[in-house]
Amino acid sequence: MYKNGIKHIIDTLLALIAILLLSPIILALTILLHIANKGQGAFFTQDRPGKDGKIFKLIKFKTMRDAFDADGNPTLKDKDRITPIGRIVRSTSLDELPQLINVLKGDMALIGPRPLLVKYLPLYSPTQRRRHEVRPGITGWAQVNGRNAITHTQKFEYDVWYVDHLSFALDMKIIFMTIHNVLHHKDISHAGEATTEEFNGKN
Repeated sequence: MYKNGIKHIIDTLLALIAILLLSPIILALTILLHIANKGQGAFFTQDRPGKDGKIFKLIKFKTMRDAFDADGNPTLKDKDRITPIGRIVRSTSLDELPQLINVLKGDMALIGPRPLLVKYLPLYSPTQRRRHEVRPGITGWAQVNGRNAITHTQKFEYDVWYVDHLSFALDMKIIFMTIHNVLHHKDISHAGEATTEEFNGKN
């Protein structure tokens, strides 16, 4: 009952409350990032697969400057595109706050496997693809057990484990573990990368 109904109701209510309480922070970050990005906007949207692989627009705070060539390829590495305030926002996970809107829209849950890039869909094994059996989350079991510091293969194992063990108690545990990790700035990036390495179907 929790997995198929109550969870979504709780997520929607908590997301609404969080948006109301955090609205001053969200407004301040919107203004600061708009300035830091030289008028290029404070929000970043990207197609991501949700439950059952359905594509939706993920919303995040924009922590990197636009730096692309005529073909849309990046001209700078991620570490060179991150703005000073963007680095702070990312290190404190505040860049995830706009995803509360995705939760209200029903695209996401507060807790669940992270929504990754659409281009990864053909690379998943049948078992890894099971991570799409539930709504993706702002945080999840993989995020509190290594986040960007572990391999994609390890993340997917945690994601599938979560799908099989989803419960109210587990979600509460993940929320408290997330708060702890955010306060201690744990596992923000993958070794040698500004964020995380790309999935190639093997790593």
